[in-house]
Amino acid sequence: MTAYPDSASRSAQLHQRARRVMPSGNSRQTIFFKPYPVYARSGEGCRVVDEDGVERIDFLNNYTALIHGHRHPEVMAAARAQLDRLTAVALPTEAEIALAELLVDRLEGVEQVRFANSGTEAVMMAIKAARAYTGRPRIAKIEGAYHGGYDHAEVSQAATPAAWGPADRPASVANYKGQPKGVLDDVVVLPWNDVEASRALLEAHGADLAAVLIDPIPSRLGLVPISEAYLAMLRETARKLGALFILDEVYCLRLGYRGAQGRLGFAPDLTAMAKIIGGGFPVGAVGGKAEVMAVFGFDDGPPRVPHGGTYNANPVTMAAGLAAMRLLTPEAFARLGALGDRLRSGLRECLKITGRDGQVQGAESLTMLSLSDRPFGTYRDTAYAVRFGEPQAAVHRSLMNRGVLTSPSLLFNLSTPMVEADVDFTLEQVLAALKAL
Repeated sequence: MTAYPDSASRSAQLHQRARRVMPSGNSRQTIFFKPYPVYARSGEGCRVVDEDGVERIDFLNNYTALIHGHRHPEVMAAARAQLDRLTAVALPTEAEIALAELLVDRLEGVEQVRFANSGTEAVMMAIKAARAYTGRPRIAKIEGAYHGGYDHAEVSQAATPAAWGPADRPASVANYKGQPKGVLDDVVVLPWNDVEASRALLEAHGADLAAVLIDPIPSRLGLVPISEAYLAMLRETARKLGALFILDEVYCLRLGYRGAQGRLGFAPDLTAMAKIIGGGFPVGAVGGKAEVMAVFGFDDGPPRVPHGGTYNANPVTMAAGLAAMRLLTPEAFARLGALGDRLRSGLRECLKITGRDGQVQGAESLTMLSLSDRPFGTYRDTAYAVRFGEPQAAVHRSLMNRGVLTSPSLLFNLSTPMVEADVDFTLEQVLAALKAL
């Protein structure tokens, strides 16, 4: 196995080549890690092979999108069959209807669907729909929560102590240089799971509030789940104020057969989806109640929210996504959940054996390991955990050299080709990596 890092490796050479033609050698900041990322050559099942021929178990799965791992035979067969017929066309296809029907059947809050090409677009269209439906400009979101790259969804995504304001009244902080002040003014930032503080903030801006945007198990908050009391307050307050509830299921649709909304037992007004519904191809979708989704309709005149896109509902994506979703039976989700429980309990045991401080969070097929010495509750706790970045990076590098691919933040997500032996092997490597610190 080629050791990582190795300046003579093909991945290192490719990165230097990439730096000449792309800023920092990259088109996707989230997949970079120092000193250089490894470059992928091929994948099969739950394993990926890099350009130096090194095979690793893939616990990153394109940041949760590849719930069936790489090149699942049934998903590939559906994509190939569609490729042989048609790749793209300025006409609708039946595959788009079939995937929409599946989503409507499974998700209680989804009566109609429109497709896009990314989770960012899905969230953006959900926010636009909420504004058009309510006639109001402002949205509320959680401090530190990641909802893609749309201006309003990015606010306070990476706030620092110097700017983030009081814990019970978080400031609206720009996520990039030049982000307009008007955008910041239209976003109410809420502290995660703080019932009373968040209620007060929502009520203070209620007359202008179009929607509350929530991910119930935010990745950037260490996968700390939403509390029952907080969810109940958000739903009750949004309804009282006449604002819509947007559930971001881009990540958490993989939490169960009926998504996070089925797990939590409620129907949001709008749902943003992506990742697992595309079968490994670019995809996004916004779904919701028919009355709200009517803002996209144009039967009686121009739509309140115009929505186009050259590759929306691309037939290859629709065919692959339909095959992937049909494979996700209740039994498949139950099996992934059992593997997730095995992984989380094993990671806690690794911390106990080595005497290391750390936190293990997650649910079903999503898990995160942090070496922070205090429990997570909010974004500010995860920001505190940045001081443990070097040992986290050391564990990440060690796992790279032990046949396990995860993220620098040590996010582990499972795929259906994985078996208990894959989880147990990974736990052995985590234990060795922690002992080597």
